[in-house]
Amino acid sequence: MAAPPAPASEPDPEPKPDAAVVRDALGVGVAVGLSGFAFGVTSAGAGLSVLQTCALSLLVFTGASQFALVGALAAGGNPLTAAAGAFFLGVRNAFYGLRLSQLLRLPGPVRPLAAQWVIDETTAVALAQPTRRGARIGFTVTGLSLYVLWNLTTLAGALGAEALGDTTAWGLDAAGPAVFLALLAPMLRTATERMVAGLAVVLGLGFLPVLPAGVPVLVAALAAPAVLWLEGRRRAARGTDTAGRKGADR
Repeated sequence: MAAPPAPASEPDPEPKPDAAVVRDALGVGVAVGLSGFAFGVTSAGAGLSVLQTCALSLLVFTGASQFALVGALAAGGNPLTAAAGAFFLGVRNAFYGLRLSQLLRLPGPVRPLAAQWVIDETTAVALAQPTRRGARIGFTVTGLSLYVLWNLTTLAGALGAEALGDTTAWGLDAAGPAVFLALLAPMLRTATERMVAGLAVVLGLGFLPVLPAGVPVLVAALAAPAVLWLEGRRRAARGTDTAGRKGADR
């Protein structure tokens, strides 16, 4: 008896032209990098110096955490509490790093430097590429353009805020949260993600009047495990109900 034919292997993904990857990566880097101006304004309005503001963008380089930190400080929160909220928001980058290390497979000496660029935007661009070469180009171009532009616009925003004086009088203190929400909203694609976001808003606003500044952010972080637990219970109940109906049909 002849051996069965071996299953056909899946064709390799069609490579994307390097120029197209660079174009897309630059589009993301420039679009998001310009929002560093809002962070510079928000940070200076919270009382941080130009040097402190620029140091945050240079060393932390994750917008959500930076906005959370200066927002809590502006509200009079304890620096440790503000830092804790920023830390929890930044933990997601560690999980991005695990995925990107498998995808990019960069040389060992380069990895510590590349780790600084592991953020939402670089991860999204890298994962969207069909080949490892494209992922490396997308990650590098997005990271480089975004890092340079974010830090330049942070400096411009901080200097501009100092020149303007009281940013609350101009309403510029709302620029940071507005930009962050504009970046976040398109990412909420599934019902579960929207439920997490909605519950986080309810928790954060609900505890805002009764908890010290910065703590409501930590409480809002409980939205994700709460929604996931409810989703698990609902799926388990649905599975039990389905099994019961099949047993009754027999």
